[in-house]
Amino acid sequence: MATADEVHISDNDLKPFFVLHKASNSQQHARKPVGRTSRKVKVNLSSSLAASDESQLLDDQLHKNSRMKNFHDAWVKIESTIKDVLHNINADVFNEINGWVQKSFGAICSSGKLDTNKATCSYPIVTDVTSNQIFTAFVVMSNIEFVDDLQTFADLGVHLQSHGCHVANLSSVDFSAKSGIGGCLRSLLRQILNSSTDAADISILASWYMEHDDYKNPVVVIIEDMDRCSASVLSDFILMLSEWVIKIPVILILGVATTLEAPKNILSSKAVQHLSPSKFFLGHPTDRLDAIIEAVLVKPCSGFLVGHKVAAFIRNCFLRQDGTLTSFVRAVKMAIVQHFLMEPLSFTVKGLLDEEVAEADAWPRQALDLPSCMRLSEPKSEALLSGASQMKEVLNLWSSVVLCLHEVGKNQRTTLLDLYDEALDPKLYNLRNSDHLEVKPDPQRPSWNYDMHGQSFERQKGGLISRTIRQIRDLPPAALHQLLEKWDKQTEGVDMIHEKVKELRLQEDDNLKEPPTRSRKQTIRNNGNSDRLNEKAAALITCMTREHMQPVECIPFHEIVCFRNADKLQAALVGDPRKRIQLDLLECNKFLKCSCCCTKSHNVPISSMHDTSLMYTLAQEHGNLINLHDWYQSFKAVISQKTVKDKHKSKLSPSPKKRKITAEPQIITEASAQARFCRAVTELQITGLLRMPSKRRQDYVQRVAFGL
Repeated sequence: MATADEVHISDNDLKPFFVLHKASNSQQHARKPVGRTSRKVKVNLSSSLAASDESQLLDDQLHKNSRMKNFHDAWVKIESTIKDVLHNINADVFNEINGWVQKSFGAICSSGKLDTNKATCSYPIVTDVTSNQIFTAFVVMSNIEFVDDLQTFADLGVHLQSHGCHVANLSSVDFSAKSGIGGCLRSLLRQILNSSTDAADISILASWYMEHDDYKNPVVVIIEDMDRCSASVLSDFILMLSEWVIKIPVILILGVATTLEAPKNILSSKAVQHLSPSKFFLGHPTDRLDAIIEAVLVKPCSGFLVGHKVAAFIRNCFLRQDGTLTSFVRAVKMAIVQHFLMEPLSFTVKGLLDEEVAEADAWPRQALDLPSCMRLSEPKSEALLSGASQMKEVLNLWSSVVLCLHEVGKNQRTTLLDLYDEALDPKLYNLRNSDHLEVKPDPQRPSWNYDMHGQSFERQKGGLISRTIRQIRDLPPAALHQLLEKWDKQTEGVDMIHEKVKELRLQEDDNLKEPPTRSRKQTIRNNGNSDRLNEKAAALITCMTREHMQPVECIPFHEIVCFRNADKLQAALVGDPRKRIQLDLLECNKFLKCSCCCTKSHNVPISSMHDTSLMYTLAQEHGNLINLHDWYQSFKAVISQKTVKDKHKSKLSPSPKKRKITAEPQIITEASAQARFCRAVTELQITGLLRMPSKRRQDYVQRVAFGL
């Protein structure tokens, strides 16, 4: 079968011939004096068209390479950002666990160092009951699925190793009933000793530990998910360690996915008696998700954004399905892949990654054809030059307002995911610009006691954003003071908003500067000033929301950096494998990129097609049942056809030297045809498109999939 490179070379073989014979006018006059002019025009046209096509292909390839490079850079940036966010969230817990490890190790070593003879003996030392206690940390995970905490425990091991601990990370697979206690012991020795030993002897670890001159580092064993471990194997492992804890200062860290009562329910009572427990809690999944959304999507760290429909789809997937950070990150990555594959102008995304957008990062002229640029008020040349910088400025304003709203909603457990989804809605933005954002408050009632008309208006005009803004009016002075401090930090670098926040904080400072003794009238007056300060804070965030919270889909040139096709993302995540297999078999030439299979009519069986694709194309002519004999005869007739395409090419070639002399195809034997037929049928069966013959009808196969 011909390849794309061979076709490209054969088409370009005409160029040297025209170049070499362009000046030999006498020879052309002698051969064809009549058709000289027409032939010359044809040659010039073909060479110019070939040159333009080659230039276009070269530009497309360069742009494609740039898009793939931008995708790689964007995803590396996002991935490193997520790792940094999770590391910062877990930093306090890790430091707390490390302090507990060092304190526990000090308690173990307080009895003194053993001599080498006792420490290296092959039997445990008999001591009192209290000396057999193992310091154990129960790390409570709040996730539904353990997959989100795999990296957390790996990072915890690295953190403890950086503080001098000997760490071994064991999983529930090591504590299976099939492997027994020997499986977990081998994994422990391989990680601590850094060797590929197959021995399952705890005395080896004791000998290795005493050979080190420094008796200053503990051995920490991290069991990632004790709920999934075999109860009997884990209990035996703990009992074994309790007998050797004097020789080997072992400290256990057990991940608990359910409740703190799980150890009592899983372990035997004898094993529980040898544990000296402590409790530690990892961050809540909602807090971790909010931190990731803030760093990756709200603050444009990678030059990639998503539209409202895509954000709503990702939110629904997270809430209605497994609800894990892993699935959320996978959805974001798939959205990035789809964007850089579908958007031709995504090769210019890199300009948003830099802190300062230079003139060299201007949008290309093709960007003026985007739908968002049809109604530009400024000149097109200026729009191309300032498009990237203006987009970055608008996005910074938008992210600052969203984060300020989230600081308000934290008191009511408002998640950033819900707020982010509503802030991206262009319809709500247009509605906010057309009318007021919220209902004018009733001074006689608190904001949480609005009537039904107020609630319905809120639902129409702003929903979560309106409800979040109304919470400001009920904040006490201390909470309002903390909120303004957080706003001050969130708006640093955004001068248009930061100056207004500073003015509001100055007014708050003036209210706080009061004499120690106050009369009743002064107290009432100060309470009124505090209420007015709350109203001013609510008015400020309302103004910020109306003026600066412009969604990305309302910005010119947003198609370059924003992915909006939720249907494509859903198809990529959920998928329809059977339909995809059928389409790939019927359109194999799009993937093989061969010219011999590119026929004018669709799904025409020819001999150069792949056997499996040819067989499935022929199967479209049958109904539910396919007669094997008829199917085989059709297949044999097609593969026995002789292709004449190369012969036509040789006749049209302008030079005898460039003609291709194609050999006649070999005669296909009956055995070869049957072997190819059987192999293609088997592949169709493996892909789930065919059901093999039954005993009742041995000469028929049944089609399983119909329609596309």
